[in-house]
Amino acid sequence: MRIKTLYHLQRFLLLAIGAASTFSPVQAQSKVGTTAAQFLGIAVGPRAIAMGGAYVASSEDVTSLFWNPGAVSQSTHSEFVFSNSEWLVGSKFRWFGFMVNFDGANSVGVSLTQLDYGEEEVTTVDAPDGNGQRWSANDLAIGLTYSRRLTDRFSIGGTAKYVSQRIWNESASSMTFDLGLLFVTDFNNMRLGMSMSNFGGDMTLDGKDLYQRIDIDPAHSGSNKTLVGKLKTDPWPMPLLFRVGTAMDVVKNEDITLTVAVDALRPNDNNTSINIGGEVVWMNMLSLRSGYASVLTDGGGYAQSTNQQGISFGAGFRYSLEGLGALEVDYAMNKFGYFGNLNTIAVSIRF
Repeated sequence: MRIKTLYHLQRFLLLAIGAASTFSPVQAQSKVGTTAAQFLGIAVGPRAIAMGGAYVASSEDVTSLFWNPGAVSQSTHSEFVFSNSEWLVGSKFRWFGFMVNFDGANSVGVSLTQLDYGEEEVTTVDAPDGNGQRWSANDLAIGLTYSRRLTDRFSIGGTAKYVSQRIWNESASSMTFDLGLLFVTDFNNMRLGMSMSNFGGDMTLDGKDLYQRIDIDPAHSGSNKTLVGKLKTDPWPMPLLFRVGTAMDVVKNEDITLTVAVDALRPNDNNTSINIGGEVVWMNMLSLRSGYASVLTDGGGYAQSTNQQGISFGAGFRYSLEGLGALEVDYAMNKFGYFGNLNTIAVSIRF
């Protein structure tokens, strides 16, 4: 058994190292703001948020669809959840997930991510108070996940996602893919997790507002000033993100389970960082959580001074429903620097 465990651990580490080497961010210059679809990096689920985003190896619920598709098949139940967050400057971030465990070895899931920026009145130079029109913006991602437990300790999974962004009359879309692995050791239920998210093609905005009337030769009179031309927009890459982490039950008995977790994140558009978090569960009913996102970065003082994420707190309550499984309500509060406190709440049903 020990030889078999070491074999799977070696295979996990080789896959993790191989995935990490697929891209290497340039450390000499900042790449912040150089990718599209930034909403794909917003943390999902109050439990994960409260634990500071240290969740690639901790995930055992339906939010595994986001954090680590390889962990989905490790769950022994089926579940669906709806999560709502108060996001930056009045926007709303919503996430829906549904997973089904078929036979203890194979699982599938679907997820929907939406960032709603709201709606405002259109203002122009001639109509600074509004011209009667309204504009809005919206980001959307729809994912389909399959996960398989290869052994009782090692599982793998992947997600195909359709991603779109829209701002007024312009929109862009692309397909991306996620890959995840989870290995469960026999030492205090220590888990090792790895995921690579948002591997896909570039996004290019297109829409009717890019068609503009132009004067091809404004230096000469008599030219046709009503010719229609189309403005060219540049393609933007996807926010590729590699996560690797570990979680372990430091204390586990009939009454209390204490879990600690650490994740390392390596994005293609920012500095490498580390998240830490922990959770205490009492009688498998009440949970208290806390964590810190980006506690360490490789960007030196500049990264430390500009990072707005910080400490987070949360709690959860699970109530068993006869014949249905369990109803769970979770809450998280994340201190986000200049933007104040961000709140997330989710309701899930296990069956």
